[in-house]
Amino acid sequence: MQPHSPVRHPAVAGRFYPRDQSTLLKDVRSYLSIQTVARPALGCVVPHAGYIYSGAVAGAVYANVSLPERVIILCPNHTGKGRPLAVTGSGSWETPLGPAAIDSALAEALKKRFPLLTEDADAHRSEHAIEVELPFLQACRPDFTFVPIALGTAQFETLEKLGEAVAEAVQAHNQRILIVASSDMNHYENDTVTRTKDHMAIERMLALDAHGLFDVVMKEEISMCGFGPAVVMLTATKRLGATSAELIKYATSGDVSGDRDMVVGYAGIVVR
Repeated sequence: MQPHSPVRHPAVAGRFYPRDQSTLLKDVRSYLSIQTVARPALGCVVPHAGYIYSGAVAGAVYANVSLPERVIILCPNHTGKGRPLAVTGSGSWETPLGPAAIDSALAEALKKRFPLLTEDADAHRSEHAIEVELPFLQACRPDFTFVPIALGTAQFETLEKLGEAVAEAVQAHNQRILIVASSDMNHYENDTVTRTKDHMAIERMLALDAHGLFDVVMKEEISMCGFGPAVVMLTATKRLGATSAELIKYATSGDVSGDRDMVVGYAGIVVR
C-alpha cells in the first residue's frame, strides 16, 4: 500500500458485527455454511443490518454466488453527508479481517462514463451499508477488489443512467464483475405489513423490473433504504443480459427478536 493511499477505517465494528478478528471470521463462516452450490452471478441484493438480524440472509446470498475478483457495491447514503453520487477511487477499506483494496481502474472507468459520480470520502466515512458487506466478501475471496458507491438521490432517471454506465464499464472490462446492491427492506412497521410491502418490491426485482420497483416503492410507501442501488443493479444486469432473479432467503428482524410490532425486512436476491 502506497503511503498516500487513503485508508477508510471501520465505522461500525463492534456494533453491527464483532470487532475481534477470530470472532468475526467464525460468525461470517457460520452464516456462509449453508449447503448450496456457488454459481456465477451478475448482481445481487444483500441486507446490511447488524449480523445478528441479517447475517443469515447475507450469508445465504454470498454462499450462492461464486465471487469474481472484482465487485461494485452500491449502497444508500443513510447519513446524509457528502455528495449524492459518491465514489471512492483509491486506497483501501480496513475491517477486522484486514484491508479490502479499492479497484482504482474500475472506479476511473465508472467516473468517465458517468461524470456525476464524485470522489467523496465524507459520504462513506460513517456509512455502514457497504462496510458490513466486506467481511463476507473477504471470507469468500480474500483477493477481491471493489468500488464503493453511495447514493443519496431518488431520481429514477439518474439511477437508470448510472445503471447503464455501470453496464458499459463492466462490458468494457470483459471479465466477470459482480454488482452488489446493499439494501434492507421495509422499516419499522409490524411484521404482517412489512412482509406484504416487501413482497410487492421483491416481485418487481424478481421480474428484473427496475422501473416497476421504483414505482411500487413510491406508490406503496415501502421504506426500502436501498431501492436506488437496486434500481441501478437491475438496470445494469438487464443490460448485461440477465434472464432470471431468485429470492434466496427472506426474513424480518422479528424472526430473531420475537418483536413483531416493529420490524425491518431483509431480502437476499441473486440475478443471473
